[in-house]
Amino acid sequence: MLKTRIAVLVSGGGTNLQALIDAQKSGIIESGEIVLVVSDNPDAYALERAKNNSIKTAVVNRKECSSQTEFEDRIIDLFNQNGIELIVLAGFMKILSSHFISKYPERIINIHPALIPSFCGEGFYGLKVHEKALEYGVKVTGATTHFVNEIPDGGKIIMQKAVDILDGDTPEILQKRVMEQAEWIILPLSVEKVSKIIKESK
Repeated sequence: MLKTRIAVLVSGGGTNLQALIDAQKSGIIESGEIVLVVSDNPDAYALERAKNNSIKTAVVNRKECSSQTEFEDRIIDLFNQNGIELIVLAGFMKILSSHFISKYPERIINIHPALIPSFCGEGFYGLKVHEKALEYGVKVTGATTHFVNEIPDGGKIIMQKAVDILDGDTPEILQKRVMEQAEWIILPLSVEKVSKIIKESK
């Protein structure tokens, strides 16, 4: 049976993309294959990570598009050309509209660096999430994988993993621990889980 064809959307360094590539090599992801990496940022190091692993790359720069719809349609065209069945947002810094999302129901996975429904929604991304967790004084944080719908961080939860907050944590230290102890573990597992469902439904 053919593997589920996966596209990863990126904007920056690509540490989550690297976790997915490593998981594919080690056999954690066996039902799917990353066949395309698309970035809205031509300088994203994630593109180099993909090229180093012989994965096809493309850049769709929002600044070169006349509208959000044109931007999204260019990405959709790329997905259609490459037979994409599953999309993973790995540090993709653009919000996608319902025009895009409605075409891929329960086929877009995102990872959020907190235990949804805490510290999520519009404006909660990157270090801001960890800053708020520390400010609030919670003792446990973590990461959540979820399907993307029209509400920011509002889609159905796939997996969660908790991470303890320690005395002396800064947002930067906490961010690194959440990545290492949660994000890089549950993102590949979630991608495998959904890839398997798609593969078996073919």
